[in-house]
Amino acid sequence: MHRRIGFKFFALTLPALALLACSPAEDRADEPQAQAADYTPHGLLAKPLPEIAAALQSGEVTSEALVGDYLKRIDEIDRAGPTLQSILALNPDALEEARALDAKRAAGEVLGALHGIPVLLKDNIETKDNIATTAGALALKDNITGRDSPLAAGLREAGAIILGKTNLSQWANFRSNNSMSGWSALGGQVRNPHMLDRNPCGSSSGTGAAIAASLAAGGVGTETNGSVICPSNVNGVVGFKPTVGLVPQQYIVPISSSQDTAGPMTKTVTGAAMMLNAMASGAAKTDYVAALDADALSGARIGVLRYAQGSNTAIITHFNSALADLEAAGAILVEITEFDQQNEQYWNDAYAVLEFEFKATINDYLADAAPAVTTRTLEQLIAFNEANADIELALFDQSIFVESEAKAGLEDPDYIAALTRIQSASRENGIDALLAQNQVDILVAPSGPVAPRIDPINGDIWPDWAGAGGLAAIAGYPHLTVPMGTVHGVPVGFSFIGAKDTDAMVLSYGYAYEQKTHHRAEPQYLKDAEAREEIASAMQAK
Repeated sequence: MHRRIGFKFFALTLPALALLACSPAEDRADEPQAQAADYTPHGLLAKPLPEIAAALQSGEVTSEALVGDYLKRIDEIDRAGPTLQSILALNPDALEEARALDAKRAAGEVLGALHGIPVLLKDNIETKDNIATTAGALALKDNITGRDSPLAAGLREAGAIILGKTNLSQWANFRSNNSMSGWSALGGQVRNPHMLDRNPCGSSSGTGAAIAASLAAGGVGTETNGSVICPSNVNGVVGFKPTVGLVPQQYIVPISSSQDTAGPMTKTVTGAAMMLNAMASGAAKTDYVAALDADALSGARIGVLRYAQGSNTAIITHFNSALADLEAAGAILVEITEFDQQNEQYWNDAYAVLEFEFKATINDYLADAAPAVTTRTLEQLIAFNEANADIELALFDQSIFVESEAKAGLEDPDYIAALTRIQSASRENGIDALLAQNQVDILVAPSGPVAPRIDPINGDIWPDWAGAGGLAAIAGYPHLTVPMGTVHGVPVGFSFIGAKDTDAMVLSYGYAYEQKTHHRAEPQYLKDAEAREEIASAMQAK
C-alpha cells in the first residue's frame, strides 16, 4: 500500500518497482531538437532576478515596462502557445502599482532590493489584491479576503509587485491518494515547459513552471512534504524550503501546523536569498544575500546520502558529477550508505499526523475565510465537492478529506504520540544524527526522480524515488535544490539539506555549487519525448 503526501507516494511497504534506466549522459549541445516554435525569452526576461533588479536600479528599464513585458509573455505562452496553464489569476492592479513604484524611485524613495520586481505567488497564499485565494478549488473561488499574508506583506515592503497567483495541485495535493500533480478544478493541468506531457510535480506546480518559463522574476511556493523541492527539481529551477517557522504561515491555506512552510522559487540561489530576505520573520533578520560565499565549499565536510540516490543510472551519473564538482571546489566527501529510521511505522505515523493537523487547520482557515465562502468546515467542504462532483471529482476522489474528517482533535493521544515519534526519528535520530555521527556540515542527495508523463487516468505514477526530501520536510529543516543537469531534456536537481536554522549555510553551499556549474537549462517546450531526435530514432523499427 502507498500513501500520497504532498506531492508523492510514501511507501508503506518497502519494495520498489525497478526503473528502466535512461541514457546517463548530459544532453549534448549539438543534438538537434524538434520544436514547433521558439518561446525562448529575450532581453531582461531571460535574466535572473538579481540582474533584473540591477536593471531597474540603473534605469535600464521601468517597472511598468517590465510588468507589461511579463503580461505579454504570459498571454503568449501560458494562455496560448504551449498553454502552460501555470497562472490562475493576474493582479488587475499590477500595472498601476508598477507606475507608482516607478514614481517612488524617481523621487528617491526606493523601498528595498525588490523595488519594482514582479513576482508570482502560489494560489494558496493570501494577498490584499483583488484576487481570490482558491487553492485551485471551486469552493474557494470567491475567497477574496483583502488581507496580505505576512510573507506577501514582506515582499511588498521590499518593493515587489504581486503579478498574480499560480496554479497548483489542488488543496496542495492533500485531497486524494490518486491525485494528479499540477491539476486543479479551477486551473486545469499545469504543463512542464521542458516537455509538455511531463509531470510538473507539485504542489507548487504553477510556480515551478512559470519561473522556468520566465513569466515573472521570482515566485513563491509552499511545502508540506516536497511541494517546493519536487516542482523545482523537474522544472529546472532553484527551490528553497526554509526551516519551518522562518517564514510566517498566517493566511496561507494550510495542511500541517508542524510541516507547512512557504519558500522562494527562482532561477538562481541569489534570487532565492533576495526573496527570503523579504519573506522571513524575526526582529534580528539574517541577510541571506550577504551570507552567500562562492568559496563556501572549500574545506566543508559533505555527507553524501548514497542510500537515497535511487536506481536511475542517469541521475546517479549526474549525482557523481556533482560530487566531483564539490571536491574540485575543496569539499571533503563522506559517504553515507545506510539509514534505517524510515520504516513502515514511520510512514504510517507521518500520514496520520498530517490528517490530524489538516482537519484542525483547515477548519480554522475556513472559519476565517472571506464572507462569500459558504463552506466553513471540512465536513461542509466534503459535501460541497460531492454536490459538484462533475467538476471537483471528475478525475479523482477526496479520500484524504474523508479520512481526515474521521480524525479526532490535536489533543488526541494517538496524534501526540505519532508526532513525537516522527519528529524524533527525523530530527535527533535523523538529520542531526547523520550530521553528528559522520562529522559533516551538510547532507547532499539527488532532489528527486526524472518526471514521468502526466496520466489523468491512473493519476501520478512516479518511478523509484531519489532523494531524502521527506526527512527534511518532517524534521522541518532547510532544504535547497539547485539544477544539476537534464536527462533527455528533463531537468534533475541536486539537494543540500541542513540542520535546523542553518538556512544561510545551506543557501551558501548551494550558491557555491551553482557558481561552479551553472546547469540551469532553458525550457524547450517539446511536445513529448519523441520530439527529441535520439528518442524518435530509437522508437522506429530499423
